[in-house]
Amino acid sequence: MSLKNDIQQMHNRLDTCRHKLDAAKTRGDDAMISKFTDEVEELSKKLNGLKGKNDYETNKERKKLADMPFSREITKAEQADLGKLKKSVKGLVVVHPMTKVGKALRLEVMTGFAPKPF
Repeated sequence: MSLKNDIQQMHNRLDTCRHKLDAAKTRGDDAMISKFTDEVEELSKKLNGLKGKNDYETNKERKKLADMPFSREITKAEQADLGKLKKSVKGLVVVHPMTKVGKALRLEVMTGFAPKPF
């Protein structure tokens, strides 16, 4: 979650700098305009780097799950007692379709990935 928080903080700082840049442009303050223009460019580069790192980690996790030899839909009955299912199947990873990994895998339903059939 730290990476997600860093991205959010960077967005907030970038938004603040853009507002200050707009205010400096309306005043015609050349020194502040150049300062905030440089800061906006620097923050944009850092933000793109953080987003790239986030995408890399998501893809790494997606590939790890896709390479697991067995996957199937988790039934409603199994979803009701997920703890019991996880205890009975060693190495089970359950992915919900609304999470970032679930979206990356383009899942429609809650799916379980495991090294052997369950």
